[in-house]
Amino acid sequence: MAGHTENEITIAAPLDLVWDMTNDIERWPQLFSEYADAEVLTRQGDTVTFRLTMHPDENGKVWSWVSERTTDRDKLTVTARRIEPGPFEYMNIRWEYEETPDGTRMRWTQDFAMRPDAPVDDAGMTDIINRNSPVQMALIRDRIEQAADERRTSPVTPA
Repeated sequence: MAGHTENEITIAAPLDLVWDMTNDIERWPQLFSEYADAEVLTRQGDTVTFRLTMHPDENGKVWSWVSERTTDRDKLTVTARRIEPGPFEYMNIRWEYEETPDGTRMRWTQDFAMRPDAPVDDAGMTDIINRNSPVQMALIRDRIEQAADERRTSPVTPA
């Protein structure tokens, strides 16, 4: 049995700002609470290969992996996969963005399978992701909405 999750949130901010901030991988440690470091390894066109390193878990273990992420601005989608899957047999992620009357809807869909020797099975990881994704999405929403508010309230400098 494979794992599958879908989580979404609406951010009261313009699509361009949401797109730019959520696709600025180097700044992910300031956007997500779980990442200690995000290092871009290569860029080829719309594809970025990068290493993510998490803060230590409750047992002091630091998890790190390499992923590949491809943006499609025209379709408002991003596809990503872990190149170093670690405890996963595979992990594929799709981000979708949509303009709505209330702002920008951002949806994350994750499809994965855990290795037999992983610390949790597919159902356990599904639960973990479904608990953590809303927390991270809320942080992202709050940080982007704060940036949008700052842009709206910044004084305009005459030309």
